[in-house]
Amino acid sequence: MRGNEAEWSRLRLKDRIAPGLRVLFVGINPGVRSAQTGHHFAGYSNRFWKLLFESGLVPERITFEDDDRLPEWGYGITNLIPRPTPGINDLLPAEYGAGWHGLERKVERFRPDVLAVVGVTVYRAILPLLVSERITKSHPVALGPQGESVHGARVFVLPNPSGRNANFSYAEMLAAFTSLNRLLAAPRTRVRPRRRSTEP
Repeated sequence: MRGNEAEWSRLRLKDRIAPGLRVLFVGINPGVRSAQTGHHFAGYSNRFWKLLFESGLVPERITFEDDDRLPEWGYGITNLIPRPTPGINDLLPAEYGAGWHGLERKVERFRPDVLAVVGVTVYRAILPLLVSERITKSHPVALGPQGESVHGARVFVLPNPSGRNANFSYAEMLAAFTSLNRLLAAPRTRVRPRRRSTEP
C-alpha cells in the first residue's frame, strides 16, 4: 500500500453531515482503503456498519457505500484528522490540534446532541483540549457517556470497530453501540459546555 502512496495520500473524504444531527460520529483519520473508495470505515475488517445495524441505530443493513445515507437517521460522520494514513503512528502531533479546531467548528455549526468519538485514541487526543486536569496515557477510559461536552453536545466514547482492535471483544463493542442507541431513545436534554475554551 505504501508503494502507491502518491495515489491516495492527497485524497480527502467528504463529511456526511446535514442539519438536524442527533449524533456526529468522529473517527481519528481515514485509512487507505477509505481514501481510495471515498467512503468512511471502508476497511475490510471494520465492523462499524454491522454494529450500527445490530445495535438498532439504523433500521436496515448498510455498508460503507451507504455512508451518504447516514443523515436520513440524523447521523453525521467526519474525522478528527483528514489526512489518510495506513495507521495512526503516521500522524503528526500538530495534526491533532489542527483537527480539533476543525472538529469544534463543525460541532458549533451543526449542533449535534451527541459527539460520538469512535475509538479511545480519538478521545484521548481531544481530552486535554476539553479539561484542565492533566491526563496521562495510562488514565483509564470507560466506554459510554463522558463528563465533557462540546458546544452542548454530549461526548460519548465508542470502541474502535477495526478488526485490528484487540482491546474489546465484538460483544463489548456491540454493548457500547447499543448503549448509545438507548441514550438517544431517552428524552432529549442539552448539556452546557463545561469550559469556555470550547467556544471560538
